[in-house]
Order: sequence, then C-alpha cells, then structure tokens
Amino acid sequence: MIHAPSSQARSLREALSRPRPLLVAGAHNPLSARLVQEAGFDAVWASGFEISASQGVPDANILSFSENLEIARGIARAVQIPVIADCDSGFGNAVNVVRTVREYEDAGVAGICIEDNIFPKRCSFYSSSRRELVTPEEHAGKIRAAKAAQRDPDTFIIARTEALIAGWGQSEALRRARAYADAGADAVLIHSKSRTLDELAEVSARWDRPTPLVIVPTIFPEASATDCHAAGFKIVIFANHGLRAGIRAMQETLTALRRSERIADVEANLVPLEEVYRLVGVTEMNDQEKAFLPADGNRVTAVILAAGFEPEMLPLTQDRPKALLEINGRTVLEWQIATLNACGIRNVAVVRGYQKEAFTVTTPRYYDNDEYAESGELRSLFCAEPELQGNVVVLYSDVLFDPAILQKLLKAEGDVNLVVDRAWCDHQRSGSIPARPPEDLVITEAPPTNGYRRLTGQAPSRVLRVGRDLPREQSDGEFIGMLLLSPEGCDLVRRAYREAAQARPDAPYGEAPSLRQAKLTDLLQNLIDQGVAVQAVDTYKGWTEIDTAEDYQRACAELR
Repeated sequence: MIHAPSSQARSLREALSRPRPLLVAGAHNPLSARLVQEAGFDAVWASGFEISASQGVPDANILSFSENLEIARGIARAVQIPVIADCDSGFGNAVNVVRTVREYEDAGVAGICIEDNIFPKRCSFYSSSRRELVTPEEHAGKIRAAKAAQRDPDTFIIARTEALIAGWGQSEALRRARAYADAGADAVLIHSKSRTLDELAEVSARWDRPTPLVIVPTIFPEASATDCHAAGFKIVIFANHGLRAGIRAMQETLTALRRSERIADVEANLVPLEEVYRLVGVTEMNDQEKAFLPADGNRVTAVILAAGFEPEMLPLTQDRPKALLEINGRTVLEWQIATLNACGIRNVAVVRGYQKEAFTVTTPRYYDNDEYAESGELRSLFCAEPELQGNVVVLYSDVLFDPAILQKLLKAEGDVNLVVDRAWCDHQRSGSIPARPPEDLVITEAPPTNGYRRLTGQAPSRVLRVGRDLPREQSDGEFIGMLLLSPEGCDLVRRAYREAAQARPDAPYGEAPSLRQAKLTDLLQNLIDQGVAVQAVDTYKGWTEIDTAEDYQRACAELR
C-alpha cells in the first residue's frame, strides 16, 4: 500500500525551519481544535490529558487505542493545520508502536509523541502516582520501530522522556534524550515538574544533538514562548489550557444559571448561537444543500422497504429482519438512516413485516405489511402510499451505499430515476459476479461509450428494460434498489398500480405471477411499456447489498 506524503506533515517540518518557535496548543475534540486553529497556533496537540478529561476519566491509559485514534481522526479532519497526537507510551511495545504509527498516519495526523513511561502510564503531574519508566534501550527500540513503520517520510516522531518527572536527574534525562535522538527521533520532549524554566534551561544548555527540543511549560506559567525559545527549545506546547479555561467558564456559568434560573443573567458569558453555527460549518452545509439537493430538498421523503423474509439469511435472521443485522455497532437500517440524514433527508418511512416488533429505532415512521410472506415489494411500497407525494427516494432495506450515489440521484431531473451500477458489465465480462440471488438487470438506450469506469459527462440514459429475466449478454447494468420519484413520478406510480389493481389483480404482472407478488421492477417495466421515460443514474460500484451470509460477513469487514 503506497501512501502519498501528508501535506500537513510536510507543513509541520517546513514550519520548523522558521526562525521563531513552533507554537502548539492542546485540543480534545474537533471543535476545540478549530478554536486552536482560529487563535493562530501553528499546530494542534491532540492532548491525552484533555481527551481523557473530556471523557471523564484520569489520564492513565484508561481510554483504549481505538478511542484515542478516533478522536484524533476527528481533530485532523476538522482543521487545516498539522495535528500532533499524544500517544502516551505508544499503546504497547515496539510492535504495537508500528500499528500506532500507521493507523495515526491513516487518520491524517502529522506527528505523534511517544513517552518512556511504563504502561499503563500516569499523568506527569499526578503527585501521588508511582513513577516508573521503561529502560532507555526499550524506548529507543520503540522510536526505531516508529521511524521504520512510517509510510510518509514527513511523519514527525517526537520522543518524550519523563526522567526529570521521576526525579532521576538531569544526567539521566540527557542520557535518555540522546539515546532517543540517536534512534531517529525527529524531536525530543524533556518533561519537568520544576516550577521554573531554570531546570530545563540547564538541560538545554548541555544538549549536544541537532535534534530539536520540545517544551511543555504547563507548571511554570511565567515563562513565555520567547523565553523557552531563547533557552533552546524549538517547539512550545501549551498542552491543556483550552480545556481548563472551558471548565472554569462552564462552572461559573452553570452555577450562576442554577442560582438565578434566568438565562439573561449569564447571557454575557455566552457566545451567540450564530458563532456556534459558524464554527461547526452550518454555512457550508447550506451551500451543499443548495448544490446537491433538489430545490425542495428538505421535503424529500425516503421509503425503505424492509418487510421481507429471506430464508437464505438464516440463522442470522432467526429473531430479527435483515434490516436490523448489526454491522460494526449499527444496524443496517441505522446505517441507511445516517446516510440519508447526511444528504439532507430527514423524512424517513420504513415498511416492516417479518419480526416487526424488533424495530425499535424511533426516527422513522412505520407502516406494516402483515402479508409480507405472500406478497412482494410492490405491496410493501403501497402500504406506505401516504408517503408517495413530493420527491420520494425508494430504497431496499439491504443496500448500503456511499453518500455520493444518493447525492447524484437527488440531482436527477427525470420523473422516475433508477440508480444503475455499470460495474456489473465488468463483472459479467470477467466472470467474477458473486454467487447470490439473481440481479435486477437493466438494458438502457445509450450505455456509456467512454468506458464503464469513467461515467463523468454522460447524459442520462433511458431505461428500456428492467428485471431479473433479461438476457445477460444484452444487459448493461444492475439496478441497485434505489430510485427517485418526482411529484409527477409519484402520480405515475400510483396511477399504474391503481389501474393494475382494478383490471386483473390475479393475472400475471411483469415477471410476477400476480400483482400481489410483484416486485418494484415489475411496476417500473410497466411504466416503461406505457412510454414513461425512466432514466438511469449511473454509478460505478460504491454500494453493497446483503443477500447472503457471505454478503453480511463482507460488509462487516469492509464497512467502518
């Protein structure tokens, strides 16, 4: 796996070449990181102390590797300046450090700091805690492992020694610092519990390596960054001051509010709601809605068809419908709703049937198809007929999809628009289509002419046929189980269903033996046969469906 160099890691190194000190401030979540960036600091310190405190636990390796990593990932995504992550002792030995470096690189972090505390560590300033350090040889091995593991040559590795905190003296601190620098550390942080800068200034005066020194002046607040720089320190980290200031502000405001029980008495302490909106990107969200959603995008309704029972999924679905299978802590339905919400769709209806009592998610409106065992998808859709007005997205309950697919669908201008995966043709040619129930195949009027992998610039193509019994050699895509109906499209669908129900409801309908057992594709083909323009919205992969136990296992492995 080849990684492109991180622009933020490169920026961090470039900043070190400037004559002034590099100023870094602590953060514990994306919002506090944005405040650090807006204050003008050069980089963010993803502080172990702040992150632990924000979760209500001591800074003692109580939070897991994954918990720390995800918070650092969120911080890195939220800012445009480098992020240096406090990784304590590396979350284990040198082998664990290899994974730590690679995972944090993948999270967008520019640098990490690893200290020579034993695991589990204790915060440097916990006065009653026992202070034990690993040997300098062991920690130097961690630093070598970190440098060997990095895929981005600019990733910045800081080695930290707690020898002064442990009371082992300047000579031991320097011995360790030199060993870590010689092992390849890009910078060395020598921590101190002295109440003045003097001790670290003496250590810096004896420093005889080109490796830059890092200082954290938490308990000698009189020392300025200029003072620290003059004493020989290149990087100055203000590690936890945003959190501490926030605690003071919240304590005072909440105490006053409880006392007076009137918001006006604390109004002067509060930022306007508009400032919160600005910090979290409401303006950007509004711009995205204008760019990607229909003109009436806030009134798009999603109808998820989740009534059916597939015996192929047993025993996984013995006590729950397929839509409620869990994938990495969320049910399939919750994944779908989260993606719909991320694309601006808040109105969600779910048609349930098999094991309907298992549905406990409160967000959607529910409709019941109690005849699910004898009926098809079309019957389920019309159980939710009150929702078929305005712009409507209809979605199978076993489909997981990239938001980009839905965003593209929402921009479609036709009355009936189907998402068609053109990757099916590549699978068909290569013979790599997985063994699963028959696909809903599609034949379009004008399939892509510039290669199925390159779909940009293609005008919408009209769907000529859709269904499971189409000739494979003539098919040029697969309907993924997602479509968009305009208000006129909803009228067309209701009218076609009503006409079929009034004519001969027990007669064959499309590929189904009767209207009662019909699939959604049977109605779509009926519309096409009536001359309705059904448009294909092309995609190339970016989705998966769960039809078999193997599909479910693959989704669990791939979806994060």
